[in-house]
Amino acid sequence: MSNDTSTSSEIDSQQIAISGSVVAGLTAVSRVSGLVRDIMFSFFFGAGPFADAFYVAFRIPNLFRRLVAEGAFAQAFVPVLTEYQTHNTRKELHDFVGYVSGAYLTAISALCVLGVLAAPYLITLFTFGGWSGDLRHQAGTEMLRIMFPYLGLISLTAFAGAILNSYQRFAIPAATPILLNVSLIIAVVLGSSYSFNIGIALALGVVVAGALQLLAHVPTLVNLKMLVLPKISLKHSGVTEVFRRLGPGVYAASAGQINILVGTIVASQCVVGSVSWLYYADRLIELPVGIVAIALQTVLLPNLSRLIQRDQLAEFRQTLDWGFRLGIVLGLPASVALFLIAEALIATFFMHGAFDETDLVMCRVALQVFAIGVIPMVLTRVAAPGYFARGDTKTPFKYATVGVAVNVVISIVSYRWLGLAGIAYATSVAAIIHCLLLVRGLTLDGMFKPSREFWKVLGASVVACAAMSFFLLLIAGDTDFWTAKATLERILWLAFLVSGGFVLYTVGLLVCGIRLTHLLNRN
Repeated sequence: MSNDTSTSSEIDSQQIAISGSVVAGLTAVSRVSGLVRDIMFSFFFGAGPFADAFYVAFRIPNLFRRLVAEGAFAQAFVPVLTEYQTHNTRKELHDFVGYVSGAYLTAISALCVLGVLAAPYLITLFTFGGWSGDLRHQAGTEMLRIMFPYLGLISLTAFAGAILNSYQRFAIPAATPILLNVSLIIAVVLGSSYSFNIGIALALGVVVAGALQLLAHVPTLVNLKMLVLPKISLKHSGVTEVFRRLGPGVYAASAGQINILVGTIVASQCVVGSVSWLYYADRLIELPVGIVAIALQTVLLPNLSRLIQRDQLAEFRQTLDWGFRLGIVLGLPASVALFLIAEALIATFFMHGAFDETDLVMCRVALQVFAIGVIPMVLTRVAAPGYFARGDTKTPFKYATVGVAVNVVISIVSYRWLGLAGIAYATSVAAIIHCLLLVRGLTLDGMFKPSREFWKVLGASVVACAAMSFFLLLIAGDTDFWTAKATLERILWLAFLVSGGFVLYTVGLLVCGIRLTHLLNRN
């Protein structure tokens, strides 16, 4: 029996590693395509009033998407779904999925209708009245009314993706965000080529992308025999349990997005362009956070939930420890590099067309301060599944509340003195506090006890980052250096910086004794 258990754990460990690689790889493709999309946006729109209007309008359904769908919904839904898969019959599983989808679809549909009707009021709310009587308000309202149905489509996509993830089918949910980026790239090209209203073209592109993302999940659901028709019954015990967890779970899982939203609201009170500067900086932060953190969170949640259902607490702790080790070894150099070569990244990716030197300087400030919060953002995504897999949504809810409160207070107090930097500082400080609270809670619960490998990886990563930093500081260049270069020269210099930094970091890890075995999940 012990051999069977050992073999099962070894297979699970291999599956987690393979799944993590698949999700990370596809997420990387998605983030790169998103970067191409944002490069095109910066070329056509720069950081002017139209760009501000689109980014605010686009952020509203995306915020609701994070609040009621994707990771937030999965945190509440997947652990209960895993329990039904483990302990219930196929018919009971189908009934559970049908009733949850029925209640979910009803709530989301109502929210979409309200969003379309209340579009002007939402723009006013999300800019804190700063755009009243402004053309940005009118443009943002028009785009939001077209885009809001995207929330319904992407929420159903998230529902389908959560089911696929619970069956270890990670590829489709990880790949479908690419469709959004491709759709928006086509929209901006067609809109600019045929003198069509680009804002309307982009809004329509968002809705088309939502439909394509949902349809992409259907064949796999059919193959798994999990394409279940929605049913309505709020009395079903599974539905009650999911929605009981959903309230605090949504808030806790979306604290980072709420903090970004707070920054957007405060930035809308600043000079024209502030919203766009924060947006472009945030998009670069999303590269490591998306590739590393979301991949880890996506893979950890269903696997930690399964270990809890099997009462394998030792393996649960080891898997969580593995998540933290991988988060550190990948997230820490990303944080350091984003801070040190912020100007190089922004100049290379965004400084074209309407994007000028003032935009470069302001984006650099925001990106450098955001970079401080990258590693806690990554580790927060690792720590949160440690609570949700056990059905604990109240504790992360409390910690998220503290983080959001810190962000709001610092943003409001500091932006008048520090401007854009004050908003970015608030986001990073809130991320640090939120992360520390989550990790401390796991430690006190006995769910996370840093292993010897953890401390070795942490120490080696710090030393390797120091070596990488020396190299980057030596040749990173200043504003004049990057603005004087042509696009191709910037690309080549940035490639040299990134590749050189990567090599030095890797060599630093090897010199400190880190091998692949230290980064494997061996539960």
